[in-house]
Amino acid sequence: MRRAFPGNAAAPGMALGRVRLERPARFSVDSSPLPDTEVDAEIARLEKAFAAAHADLAELRRKLHGTLAREVGEFIDAHAQLLNDPDLREGLRAMIRKGHYRAEAALKAQRDRLVAVFDAMDDPYLRSRGEDVGHVIARVQSALARQASNEEKKLATRVGEILVTDSIAPGELAHLASHGILAVVSESGSPYSHSAILARSMHLPMLVNVTGVLDDLRDGDLALVDGVRGEVVVHPAAQDLARFRTWQRDALREGQRLARLAGAETRTRDGHPLRIFANAERPDDVELARNLGAAGVGLYRTESLFLSSAGLPNEDEQFNAYRDAMFGAGGQPVTIRTLDLGADKADSAGLVEASEPNPALGVRGVRLSLRQPDVFVTQLRAILRASCYGPLRILVPMITDAAQLVEVRRLLNECARDLRTEGHEIPDQFELGAMIEVPAAAINVRALLDVADFLAIGSNDLTQYVLAVDRNNDQLGKLYQPAHPAVLHLLAWIIGHARHARKPVCLCGEIAGDPAFAPLLVALGLEDFSMSPDRILAQRDALAHCDRAALRALAPRLLRANDHSEVAALLQDIATAA
Repeated sequence: MRRAFPGNAAAPGMALGRVRLERPARFSVDSSPLPDTEVDAEIARLEKAFAAAHADLAELRRKLHGTLAREVGEFIDAHAQLLNDPDLREGLRAMIRKGHYRAEAALKAQRDRLVAVFDAMDDPYLRSRGEDVGHVIARVQSALARQASNEEKKLATRVGEILVTDSIAPGELAHLASHGILAVVSESGSPYSHSAILARSMHLPMLVNVTGVLDDLRDGDLALVDGVRGEVVVHPAAQDLARFRTWQRDALREGQRLARLAGAETRTRDGHPLRIFANAERPDDVELARNLGAAGVGLYRTESLFLSSAGLPNEDEQFNAYRDAMFGAGGQPVTIRTLDLGADKADSAGLVEASEPNPALGVRGVRLSLRQPDVFVTQLRAILRASCYGPLRILVPMITDAAQLVEVRRLLNECARDLRTEGHEIPDQFELGAMIEVPAAAINVRALLDVADFLAIGSNDLTQYVLAVDRNNDQLGKLYQPAHPAVLHLLAWIIGHARHARKPVCLCGEIAGDPAFAPLLVALGLEDFSMSPDRILAQRDALAHCDRAALRALAPRLLRANDHSEVAALLQDIATAA
């Protein structure tokens, strides 16, 4: 019998397949005591599973590139650190050796204990980290199961499946997608989580906050995931299947139509020019953006240079990477963001000695760079050396006040002076910008505009800081709202003051490449957008349908909205105007 379950579309598209239920506790556990004669073999079996799980993560990390490497890599690195935790490993060995636990039972007991510890914490950020523990131990459990039977392998390699789950980690999503999963339906989650960002990048339809599916659906049920309507239909009727076939034909034609927009100008319907830039991390990102007609690179991330090798990259290694980015851009401007690492990842790069209880609010971005001046100066020298190969801008992350940017400029000037003395050709002028992602920087943006040459808005972090909502905490998914009135007020405030100061401002977060947000951002006065290269054509098309004059006239009403529901209603008006 046909049933429909509504949810929030986190990644667009449609998919038809058989349901595969993935429950949080899906591994069978043998709780019978382990005989003395099997202890050593069981410990070896556990160690083999840890090694296999670690190898899975390393292989996944190797395959990721571009935006995926940035957005998913941090989770993979965090999970790898948990796998290498000596206390966790030794505790499990002791449970097997002294308590005669079997490996699966030891993992389950350790997981339950650690999750209970995290759940008891007052800090919501720390509580949410308990989910990482569950994901890591589930990965080891999976490796153990693969040793015992081929069932997991059979599940992973079956094609034509719709994954139905409570929540899913980005690394697991990337793995399953490579093995034939057609779409994901989650009972929790947020459209702005890292898993959702990954699903969109992989063009994998995804619904979140779909209530009741784990209880009501069964393995093997035929299901249609509809990312257009925001629903999953179980046992779809003839009209549902006809709608799916129509969508497939339309999607093919739409892809062909969008392909013709490569290299086209970006203009609104009433002729106002806009600029689309690319977020990039590797040369292939830059090349793709150039082929699609991007105005340049609005955000070149440098973290992978520090995370991809055992030691810190030296000046020449960084220079070569930045120079290659300049070559790939073919004379278009490239904005290189200085190191944006925090204690959750910087320890793996050898920059800090210990992790912090809350790295999202800790020593990260420019805070870390200024505490590690030798590392920072090396990066600044490499960037300046690359600046003679094309128009280059330097962007500093996690700025809180103008004094930090003044200090960065002082260091830049010293580096430029030293490089010229050494015989390097360094331009007389270089543009230095501030990333606006901390509420204090947004509120006091006028002071920053006195010392910055340009601004870039990091809307992902700005939204979660303004709303005090971790966008990766599935329990808070519904609270993470980039269209919240408070966020919109700050965006309008930043854009308006930058315009008044006659300085460029670019938005680099997820909403910059979301066609649903195109009219809203045009209404707020944004003219520069930076996004993943694979979003460029769809967003160029969405912007071409916007009537800028009509949308700007709606901005005052938009900024008078009192809550998210009023914004949603006005968005409908904006969509009509667009």
